[in-house]
Amino acid sequence: MLKTLNSYLLMFFLTLLLGCSPASKMESTGQYIDSSGITVKVKANLVDQLGTQSFGIKVITYKDEVQLSGFVDNAMIKRRAGNIAANTIDVKSVRNDLIVK
Repeated sequence: MLKTLNSYLLMFFLTLLLGCSPASKMESTGQYIDSSGITVKVKANLVDQLGTQSFGIKVITYKDEVQLSGFVDNAMIKRRAGNIAANTIDVKSVRNDLIVK
């Protein structure tokens, strides 16, 4: 009975240990804050350069990679939004998933 109890305790603590380890697909707190700052910069640049046309664009940043999504009126705005995001400071890559209406 004591061996069974020890086995259960060992499995319990191993489960706790594995459950608390960080996943490789998660950002640390510092990376999350950096990503949030990049998102704000990209959104500000889009509003500054595209004006009201940028309101339909959603910006998500994960580990310095920016994803643009949403709907725009034409292909020129899509390309321009991608260029604006790519030229923003601290952006390493841009995934332009904008859809032309």
